[in-house]
Amino acid sequence: MQPLIDNARTFGQRPEEFAGLAAGQSPDVLFITCSDSRVVPALITGARPGELFELRTAGNIVPPYAPQRPTGEAATIEYAVEVLGVRDVVVCGHSHCGAVGALVRGDDLTAVPAVRDWLAHAAARPAGAAEDPEVAEGVQSHVLTQLLRLRSYPCVERRLAAGRIALHAWYYEVHTGAVRTHRPQTDTFEAL
Repeated sequence: MQPLIDNARTFGQRPEEFAGLAAGQSPDVLFITCSDSRVVPALITGARPGELFELRTAGNIVPPYAPQRPTGEAATIEYAVEVLGVRDVVVCGHSHCGAVGALVRGDDLTAVPAVRDWLAHAAARPAGAAEDPEVAEGVQSHVLTQLLRLRSYPCVERRLAAGRIALHAWYYEVHTGAVRTHRPQTDTFEAL
């Protein structure tokens, strides 16, 4: 913790670098990814403050749209699309994902009921080999499922129909730093 505190103490000593951020934000991209500490969107993309609007959830899950039961995730998506007017949304899964691995393996999660109930939002059990530590196939399948789920959000659906937003499925390899994107034409994840 101490290195983090030390950096936070010196971070605010460069106010001129951040003064413009007080005027507001206008990110072009909503980046939905896992809460995993090894996944750092700004590091992966090279984004500066104000360039990415981030939504991080365990397993980069986009819960079903349910207007009668609003969620923080739905509010974040709606705000990014309707208020900020993001033009792109990236759903980024990653290798060695504990959440997707638990789904692929069918792990018993009774000891962590909140995690178990959250992962129930993932939809169908992702494909993939239970013995694969990277869970690449499972994560990629899962990302595509979450992207489909995102399409069902009314604000996203309207923007897609108007051609005012694009959706992207990414897969990040934590062990190499490589990023792959889904190519619908071939239904494969390929290097960016």
